[in-house]
This record gives sequence, structure tokens and C-alpha cells, in this order.
Amino acid sequence: MCGIYGFFDRTGRELSAQTLAAMDTSLVHRGPDDSGAFSAAGVAIGNRRLSIIDLAGGHQPFVSDDGRIALVQNGEIFNHVELRVELQRQGVRFHSDHSDTEVLLRLYEREGLGFLPRLNGMFAIAIWDGRDPENPQLHLVRDRIGVKPLFVHDDGRQVLFGSEIKAVLAALPGRPKLDLPALQHYLAYNYAPPPFTLLAGVRHVMPGTVLTVDGAGSHIRRWWSLAEQTPAPQTFTVWQEEFLDLLDDAVNLRLRADVPFGAFLSGGVDSSTVVALMARHVREPARTFCIGFPDPRFDESPYAREAAQRFGATHRERIVQPDMLDDWAKVLWHCDQPHGDASFMPTRSVSQLAVQDVKVVLTGDGGDELFAGYDKYASFMADPALRDLPAADFARHYVEHTGLFGAQARAALFQPWLRAKLADVDSVRDVAAPWFEQAAHFDRINQMLFLDMMLLLPGNNLVKPDRMGMSVSLEARTPFLDWRMMEFAYRTPGDAKLKDGDKKHWFKRAVEPLIGADLAHRKKQMFTVPIGEWFRGPRKAWLAALLFAPNALGARLFEADTVRKLFDDHVCGAANHTRELRALAALELWARQFEPELPA
Repeated sequence: MCGIYGFFDRTGRELSAQTLAAMDTSLVHRGPDDSGAFSAAGVAIGNRRLSIIDLAGGHQPFVSDDGRIALVQNGEIFNHVELRVELQRQGVRFHSDHSDTEVLLRLYEREGLGFLPRLNGMFAIAIWDGRDPENPQLHLVRDRIGVKPLFVHDDGRQVLFGSEIKAVLAALPGRPKLDLPALQHYLAYNYAPPPFTLLAGVRHVMPGTVLTVDGAGSHIRRWWSLAEQTPAPQTFTVWQEEFLDLLDDAVNLRLRADVPFGAFLSGGVDSSTVVALMARHVREPARTFCIGFPDPRFDESPYAREAAQRFGATHRERIVQPDMLDDWAKVLWHCDQPHGDASFMPTRSVSQLAVQDVKVVLTGDGGDELFAGYDKYASFMADPALRDLPAADFARHYVEHTGLFGAQARAALFQPWLRAKLADVDSVRDVAAPWFEQAAHFDRINQMLFLDMMLLLPGNNLVKPDRMGMSVSLEARTPFLDWRMMEFAYRTPGDAKLKDGDKKHWFKRAVEPLIGADLAHRKKQMFTVPIGEWFRGPRKAWLAALLFAPNALGARLFEADTVRKLFDDHVCGAANHTRELRALAALELWARQFEPELPA
């Protein structure tokens, strides 16, 4: 786990040493153990390292013996052992003992970018290839589903990249500008859906793609697509066997580390399954971590304790005060963008607990998006008529049902000048519809899950474990997002995932012998805090001061009467506008730190 950064200038100009140092410093929390950089004419790639594998020999960048290729990565290649053995049989010599990053370099030397589908891991990779001095190239590669982040800014002359937006901003002159279409999308989805960010000109390198930059320009190539799967009828018994075998191997691979490791454990079906499989493969008791709250409505610690005891884990928990709003600004600083999701704050708290004992944790992230674990899926599909809607109508209904501000609500929120600026921006047509088109061969259940895999995971739900873990230099690994499990999940018909309102229908039956009926079938409890109640009580004045400050970003963007009505109706209990107010508050806290300029 690391942070990477760098630049490529098509005219051969250099970034100053001070600028490169600022990019490096911006990522220290991602890699406090080591740093390194490689530079050539008009290019530099750098790395901040959190040492997990080959502690002594894994220093980055790795450079080819002839000095014409250099490579850095953020992440881990879990099948690096098998890949190294294969290369050694072919006569390839290694200089490190067992670094996964050197395996990437040696694969690229032999196969070019053709090696990417062979990787099982989470990664963002930068490769400078100067073998053709007339046309040196920079390749920026992102893993299949975006477990590891990667951002880029291209002004036509110079390309800047980094694991976090703040690394890119460190090399840009002046204040960043607010991206108005991305703002609309943020208010539609409750997060900025990739490739958008709230800062103009800064974009995600999309999951499953490689961005190649050279003197003539840039081009993007997709090297993996989840949409290539085709669901097929299956029997439960055959499905269960393959599911458990795949997940067991995915967990086992993710235990490869030269440092202490553990797991987040809530007592929910996903984390309990991961810990149950983990316990099979460790010599000592698995280490598990959980935070709890005094309010039993939000406290999962008793279930976590039960699961830990069942699996013989060494369990550590901490009961924390639920009001974490004083930490919210710091959370958003680490995210680089506003997020209306309140669960980032408790995720940071459990990360702070775990990092006291371990450097790596396994998590259950991805299970809900793969196998229909959220209540929103059941509530949306409760109307059978939705399955028969034309594709475009189905997509619009799903986004409106699961999103934040609908089209009419946004129109009422925006000041006239902003409404006019965004008149031609459609957050369904421009963001969701292309993904639904790729998923046209899936059934309706898998179509909505596919959208969340492509947008919600890299835009929000994977940002959470990455940024909150990295904020305290803790690596999070996600067995459910092993590429084999993802492809398997999309060969599974939707009715096996969501049947008559039963979420994770086959999943829960499959793991019941492993974790017990109580854990397999307990009602899902969201990992969150009661911000809406605080907004009506002890945090009412805090929220009002934030939203209605004369210098608030919202004062320049939104109709004051509309925001005031949202606030008043919520505070008096006439309506529950927790999600809307939470998103507006996150936007303000973010803007205070990043100070974006409004475009002309």
C-alpha cells in the first residue's frame, strides 16, 4: 500500500524540485515508511511507501537494468508469488527477495501491457517507458473495480497524476475551480460519480482502464469489463460450492503480508464470512476489530463479539461517542471531495483502533453490491412493473429512487444563474445511462447492481476503506472484490440474489453452515450515526452556522429560501431531510478547506 504521483510534460519541461517534494509530502499518510522517485527528461514518477511485502527489498521505483523503464504502484498484487515462480522458470532474474512491485516490472519488460489480466490484486500503477527515445510513454493503470484510487489532470501540455487529488493540486498554480456539472452529479448521487470530481480538470483514471500518455496526446484503453459476463441458470448446490471455494481462496491470498494483519468485524454476514474463512488459514487466532455506540440502535458490537467468539478470534472493541462531527472536516480532507455518507466517520474510528495492533485489515466491502444486500434494492424491486419498463425509464427510475436530490428538487435548489449553466446537464443520461447500456443483456436486478459496481463502489464505498484506512496508514483488503468473485457474481442470475424481497438470497443460504443461522440471517444494520437527530437537537446551531454563513459556498450557489425550508422542516420534524442536509453540510466543510473558485 502506497501513494504514487508524478507528471509527464509533452514539451519536455520539468517540474521544480520543490513542486515534486510538495506532491510527495501530500501523500505521507499513505506511505510513511519510505519514499522514492525516478525522473527523466520531462517526466517523473514517485512513490510514498507503506511497507507490507518485502519490507527490506520493496523500495520503489523499480527500474529496469538498462534504465529505460521505471515503475511505481499503489496497492498489492496478491498472486505475485505464483507470477514470480513462473517468470523465474523462464529465466527471469530478480533483485528483490519477494517484492510484488518488481514482479510488475519484469512482466511489463516481457509482455508489455498484455500482463494486466493476469494480476489478482488492488493497484494503481504508473509505468514510464523510454525505450523509444523519440516517443517515450507514460502508462497509468487502475485495477478492475477501483479499489485503489488514481487521479489525473491534463491541460494538453502537461499531465499530472496522483493517488489523491491533493497530490495533483500541489503541482497546480492558483486555486482550483469548482466543476459545475460534477456539482450537479454530486447532488444527484450523494457523491461525485467517476470520472467526475468536484474540481475542474481533475478526473479519475477509470477502473479497468489504462491511460497512455505520449508527446502526441493521450488515449484510454479498457483492459477488463465486468459487462462481458453472461448470467446462466444454475443449481444452488453447484453455486454454493463454487462461491465458497472462490471466496476461501480470495481470503487466503489476501493474508499474504510481512506485517501483522486482522479484520474489521461487525457481526454482519459479510465480515463474519470473511473472518470465518480467515480463521481456517491463520496459525494464531485472527485479530478482529469493532467499534460500538452507547445507543443500541446503532451498536453492532454484541454481534461482533458473538462472531469473534464463534471463530476463536482475538477481538478488540471500543465503545465511542457517536457524535463525531468534530472529525468530519478531517475526514473530508482525506477524501478530497465531499461525501454525504456519514459512515466515513465511524470507519475512520475503527481504523484508528485497528492500526494500534496491525498494519493490514480484511473487510467485507463489495458483498452488498455484488449480491444485493442493501434495503434499497428490495424496496425498488418491490414494484414488479419496474422490470417491464423500457431501459431508459428503468435507469431513470432507479437513479431517482436511490439518489439524493431529484431533477425537480435540484432545479428548486439552484440559483437562476446556476440553473441556466446546468440546463443541458442530465445526471441520468450523462452518467448512469451509458453503464445501463453496457448491462442491457443482464436481468433488471443485475442491471441495478452493475450500476452500483461501476459508480457507487469507486465513487464512494471503496473511497471509504481506502481513505479512512490510509488516513492512519492502515491497508484495507477486500476479498469479495477478487476478480474471480466479481465475474462469478455476474454469471449469477438476479433472482438468486434478490428473491421476493429476500436480500442476498443464495448468499445467506450458502454461508449458513459456515457462520451459523443467527449471523447469516440477522437483519442488516447500517454502519452509521444518527446525524439527523443531532441536526434537530445539539447540532442545530452548528448546522445553521455552517449552511447560512454569509461566505458559505452554498450562498453563491443555492436559493436561500429552499435551503432554509429544508432546514426548518427537518428541525421541526415536519420532514426528514437528513440526507439532503448532510450532503449540503459536507459540501460546505469541504469547500472551507479546498476553497474552489466559481467558474466565470
